[in-house]
Amino acid sequence: MTLSKNAKHIQAVLNLATAADYVEGKGWYLFAFKVASVLATNYGITTATACGVIAALSPRNRWERNLQDAEKTIAAFKAGGAESAMLVKVCTFTGNKKKAIAILERNGSADVVRAILSGPKTTEFFNCICQEDDCCIDGHAYSIWFGDRITLANVPSIGVKLRRAIKADYAAVAKAHGLKSFEVQAITWVAWRRLHGIA
Repeated sequence: MTLSKNAKHIQAVLNLATAADYVEGKGWYLFAFKVASVLATNYGITTATACGVIAALSPRNRWERNLQDAEKTIAAFKAGGAESAMLVKVCTFTGNKKKAIAILERNGSADVVRAILSGPKTTEFFNCICQEDDCCIDGHAYSIWFGDRITLANVPSIGVKLRRAIKADYAAVAKAHGLKSFEVQAITWVAWRRLHGIA
């Protein structure tokens, strides 16, 4: 398979991934899914709902805090409904908290969650946590694809056409290695952070 110029950029970072990067990257979304599965069991909600709450609360939120916010929001909702959940302090935007609560109110399937999330990046993140072969295109994924470190403030707006092209290139590299797109994205993200000293 002949890779495009940008797919070769992704491949170049994958080539620099250590064994530890592979293990961490391949396990990243699987760990998130396992956390969501435990939340679903503990709080009597669908796994899709738990994955959706995590995804909804993810923008501008550190991962460890993201998981804490998800559990606190779910616990508050189960104890006192939407009003109680709205009182939980979370490290993301109020609109995203409202989406998480709407997801809890519906407590439905993956399609229900996707309709509420609506935004491309949070929907992709949700799909990846659910172990669906998708790719979450954030600033780091764009930089890897572009072939140079771009500060998040300088990452261009990623429209439908560009997003489709980036995903196709991640999928091509994944196919060449017998991996899922989200695994390649996560492995290269782990490697990229290590190579550039990103906390």
